[in-house]
Amino acid sequence: MQCDYCERYCRLEEGRHGFCRMYANQGGRLVERFPDKWCAYAVSRVETIPFYHAYPGSRCMVVGTAGCNLDCRYCANAYAAKEDPASLADILLDIGPEQLVGLARKQGCHSIVFSINEPTVSLPTLTRVSRAAKAAGMPMGCLTNGYATPAATARLGEIFSFVNVSLKGLDPAFCGDCLGIADSAPVVRNIRELSRVSHVEVTTPVIDGENDHELDAMADILADIDPNIPWHVFRLLPTHKMSQRDYPNIEDINQRLEKLRVRLPYLYFHNFIGSEWVGTRCPGCGAEVITRHSLGCGGDKLDTFRCRGDVCPECGGHIALLGTRVDWNAGEVRA
Repeated sequence: MQCDYCERYCRLEEGRHGFCRMYANQGGRLVERFPDKWCAYAVSRVETIPFYHAYPGSRCMVVGTAGCNLDCRYCANAYAAKEDPASLADILLDIGPEQLVGLARKQGCHSIVFSINEPTVSLPTLTRVSRAAKAAGMPMGCLTNGYATPAATARLGEIFSFVNVSLKGLDPAFCGDCLGIADSAPVVRNIRELSRVSHVEVTTPVIDGENDHELDAMADILADIDPNIPWHVFRLLPTHKMSQRDYPNIEDINQRLEKLRVRLPYLYFHNFIGSEWVGTRCPGCGAEVITRHSLGCGGDKLDTFRCRGDVCPECGGHIALLGTRVDWNAGEVRA
């Protein structure tokens, strides 16, 4: 049988698992090997994930499972994404959908966000969680590499109201060498499809000499899909199989980005301490309507929110937001 969640379309013989090692063929049925199992859950600010334009300032429950359908040489979460899930089975947390939602509510969270690894490797579990979250009035978001089939992408759009897709590179040579896939055409296709049904933000981790020269081409793609898509350009700190690589030069990358901000008003450059490019300006009048600060490596935090809902206080122009500001303490933590 064939697994049709991922663009790899793995063929699974009886009793065997596919590339991500999270699905298996059991009696001719595609089944999850580790349903309702989690590698971690924690409370986080939504900006650190990063989502800058979805429920700013809110508290979210971040969760993850194990496994991935890519083979990124620089993976920062290799401890969960690249380890054999079977080797983690004894330490994975067994938490059912209603219990997970209950934990999120107990911690005063506004949403549940799937991070750490790739959501398409745990779609049945996430579908069950989404039903429990919907019943509780709790939105869900995720990070995804976007290398999913159209059917799986449609499922992601049903489960998650806000999605951050990682657009890592375009050159087939880069995709093959650094990501372990043929090309990124499915990722571009899925950004377009998800943007029709969900709030989409995009993250691009930049690696000197590998994908930094493709920023203009990526900007062209995003501007064609929707120029108001928030784009997070990350200064990648290579790890895993690229831990010996030098860190990218901040000024060099920003010079490439400066001219792109004319076409993409919500272009951010961060993942390093003290970034000056994490605030949101109104595309109409240029007023800074949201300020944030960056502590690097996912330490971003909302500072000021001047919008009136999703409207610029200076000119009345629209600011692309899902929801509006949610106070960090809006949901009281319950003992």
